[in-house]
Amino acid sequence: MASLNVGNLGEYLREQRRNAQLSLRQLADAAGVSNPYLSQIERGLRKPSAEVLQQVAKALRISAETLYVRAGILDEREREDVETRAVILADPSINERQKQVLLQIYESFRKENGLDTETKGADNTTEDGTSPEL
Repeated sequence: MASLNVGNLGEYLREQRRNAQLSLRQLADAAGVSNPYLSQIERGLRKPSAEVLQQVAKALRISAETLYVRAGILDEREREDVETRAVILADPSINERQKQVLLQIYESFRKENGLDTETKGADNTTEDGTSPEL
């Protein structure tokens, strides 16, 4: 079986698992996936879903977005944007109104610099602050 192009995801996962001093079986159990399936991911034989990557990231206590980038699910710029928004929204030292203003300023700078501003905010609203149509 040929290796899939998953951006060295398997090698990265193996390295992270070893750094966490977990066996393949321990990580599989913690992530809620089968041992053979996780082994195939590490060897580059399977491309996991975003949901599986999220479970593995949680078990390894690492960023799911990093795994998404390595798997080709998320673009590097998108990851940086998602992480920036998440940090702003998670900051307990500022209130909700301040968070929204800060996100608007951030978005205006991205637009000024020619970066994609069509993405939804982390609070699932569009650039004008309205909820997207389903």
